[in-house]
Amino acid sequence: MPIDLERFDSFKNTDLRSLEVISPTHLRLVLAVQDAARDYDWITVALDFTEVTDARLLEQSKLQFINMSDGASLLHVDKEFAFGIGACYNIQAIKNSTLYIISKDLKYKEGQF
Repeated sequence: MPIDLERFDSFKNTDLRSLEVISPTHLRLVLAVQDAARDYDWITVALDFTEVTDARLLEQSKLQFINMSDGASLLHVDKEFAFGIGACYNIQAIKNSTLYIISKDLKYKEGQF
């Protein structure tokens, strides 16, 4: 099931909770988001990127300083998923993001705030 970015308002004004490097090709990004499907209650969303082909990561201590007022972008292009901070409309814009991840597979899991 694909992620409904409208439901999470494209991750606008979310909090980046953690970025975990599970292996060189497996990254997990956890965000605190407001969920329109739950009357805008806060939940966590874990994005599991596997078969990572490219990324620009930040240290855990710097995640809280990323401005998420423009949200994040998630594209599916050429059988790859591309996640980047801000309103990005193509892969090149994503690669100019403060933080980006490009992978061949993406799964997500919702959790309690």
